[in-house]
Amino acid sequence: MNEINAPPSAIERGSIALQQAGLCTILSPMRKLIIVTALLLAAHIALLFVRRSASAGTGADAEVGIVLDVGGRGDKSFNDGAYAGADSATRLLGANIRFIEPGEGADREAGLRLLAAEGMKLVIGVGFIFTDDLANLATEYPETSFAGIDYALATDKDGNVIPPPPNVAALKFREEEGSYLVGALAALVSKNTKKVGFIGGMDIPLIHKFEAGYRAGVMRVCPDCQVIAQYAGATPDAFKNPGKGKELALSQYQQGVEVIFHASGSTGQGLFEAARATNKYAIGVDSDQNDEAPGRVLTSMIKGVNAVTFDAVQRVQAGTFKGGIYSFGLKEGGVGYVYDHRNRALIPDSVRARVEQLKEQIISGQIKVPSTR
Repeated sequence: MNEINAPPSAIERGSIALQQAGLCTILSPMRKLIIVTALLLAAHIALLFVRRSASAGTGADAEVGIVLDVGGRGDKSFNDGAYAGADSATRLLGANIRFIEPGEGADREAGLRLLAAEGMKLVIGVGFIFTDDLANLATEYPETSFAGIDYALATDKDGNVIPPPPNVAALKFREEEGSYLVGALAALVSKNTKKVGFIGGMDIPLIHKFEAGYRAGVMRVCPDCQVIAQYAGATPDAFKNPGKGKELALSQYQQGVEVIFHASGSTGQGLFEAARATNKYAIGVDSDQNDEAPGRVLTSMIKGVNAVTFDAVQRVQAGTFKGGIYSFGLKEGGVGYVYDHRNRALIPDSVRARVEQLKEQIISGQIKVPSTR
């Protein structure tokens, strides 16, 4: 087994930082220690807020560590899906799981590094934003398994996909396929103005997949429909700005849009507020978001974040975890849309039949859904 040099201790890192700032030359050793300790305490408080499920293990015996994405728990979307999958693994598999939620402006890499240094068997980063950090840490901790949900794959100069490190599982979803179906559904129920909307969080390729699939689904069933698409911003904060989400939604509804699909994390909470206020329709994302505006949520485009999280934990426990690229679409049950007793009355049988037909055509390969705008 390769020998791994331990990283500097927390106090050593703090001392180095002070030296770099030129402060240690004028302070006594005791005062330096006090200042370093105070700085580290403040950093730890600001950096991380750790949540554990009721039956999760302590830091000493936890075997899986999960660092949540922007917005943290309670986003009723992406992060809550990952938490639900981990909670199932705790209850059904007896897994001991530790959760870390980075604070405002926190260094997310520190959360991943903390878990790897503590000897976790598996460290999961929830969200594309962890991609570079997971790749770097995987080389530092070759005996640790890592998984990245929505891991962003890079390509070489010839356009070939660069695989992740061998101990990293890139868990990818074909969001465009589920978005295609809800796009078709939105267009089929928008009979008055033939205008539908899309609200994205951060303006990045990952969210463009949602928009591209949505547009394609709309155009498939309604070539003369109009899609109005807007994004909440260009930074990760765009995924946690409900005020901006409501502003964009109200603007679109005022332009005649009848249904809006969002892929914006907790920013989407603003969309649901606007849908309730205007009696228009919204489409949720990642998980069933019907509870956010009962009677106003036409459906939700669901991603199996809970399922892939559970699966990764299960594979580690069984000793079958392998790095590589894993893709989940309609065929694998990784994406889909909600149709149940709570929204059935909003979707005519003929519309449901048409959407199901499109679903089968995607699974069979008859329809190729675009993933770029």
